[in-house]
Amino acid sequence: MGTLAAAIPVTAAATAASGHAGGRRRRPRGSVAVRCSSAADERQALFSRIAPVYDHLNDVLSLGQHRTWKRICVSWSMAKRGDRVLDLCCGSGDLAFLLSQKVGLDGEVMGVDFSGQQLQTAASRQDQRWKACYKNIKWIEGDALDLPFTDRYFDAVTVGYGLRNVVDRPKAMREILRVLKPGSRASVLDFNKSSSFFTASLQSWAIDNVVVPLASSYGLTEEYKYLKSSISHYLTGEELEKLAKEAGFSSGKHYELGGGLMGNLVATR
Repeated sequence: MGTLAAAIPVTAAATAASGHAGGRRRRPRGSVAVRCSSAADERQALFSRIAPVYDHLNDVLSLGQHRTWKRICVSWSMAKRGDRVLDLCCGSGDLAFLLSQKVGLDGEVMGVDFSGQQLQTAASRQDQRWKACYKNIKWIEGDALDLPFTDRYFDAVTVGYGLRNVVDRPKAMREILRVLKPGSRASVLDFNKSSSFFTASLQSWAIDNVVVPLASSYGLTEEYKYLKSSISHYLTGEELEKLAKEAGFSSGKHYELGGGLMGNLVATR
C-alpha cells in the first residue's frame, strides 16, 4: 500500500531538490522533487498553510458538489484504461485518485504540485483510502512552468483549481501542450470568472459572507481572502479559450458548471 518510488523521465536540472529555510522538508514517499519558480514562493506557502483543512473546507463550502465537478473534469479529459496521465497542481489528490480508477493498474498517474505539504496530505490519503489501482500514482513536487517530462509523454492532463494560481498562465499552457500527445486533451477546472453580473455578485457575496467567515474559524482568514482577488484576476471562459488557441492547442472550449460559479476548459492538442 502507499505510494511507489519509481524513476520517471526527468531532466537532470529538473530533478535537483529545492533548499528550504530551517532544514530539509520531508517529502512524501515515492515523490520526486523538482525546482519551483521563485515567483510562486508566496502562493506555495499559502497552499501549504491551508493543506491540513483543505479537503474539509471544500466539502463544507461546496456542499460536496466539488466532487461532481471533479468527476466531470476527469471524464472530459478522455483518460482511459492503460493511459499515462498527469494531474497538474494536484493538491491533495482528488483528481489523481479519480484518474487512477480510469486508467487502472495498466496505466500511470503523475500528481504534480508545488506544495510539499499538499503532497504529504495526498500521500496520506493514498494510504488511508487504498485501492489496488492507487499503486499507479506517483507524487512529484514540481513547477507547472517547467514540467520534468519529455515531449508528448501524456495521454491526458487535468488541472483542478490550479491554473488560476499560476504566475504565468500562457507558459503553463504551453508546457501542458508540450507534454501532451497529439490529439490528447487537457481538462482544466476552476472557479468561473462570469460575465454575468448576477453570477459574479453571488460569487462575491458567498466568498465574503460564507467562505471567509468559515475559514476564519480555522485561523485562515487572510488565506481565503486571497480567493476573491485571484478570481478577479483570472480569465473569462472566452479568454481561456483564446489562451488555449494561442498556446497551440487545436481547439479550446469552456463550459460553465454549478450555475456558472465554476467552469471547465477542454483543450485538444
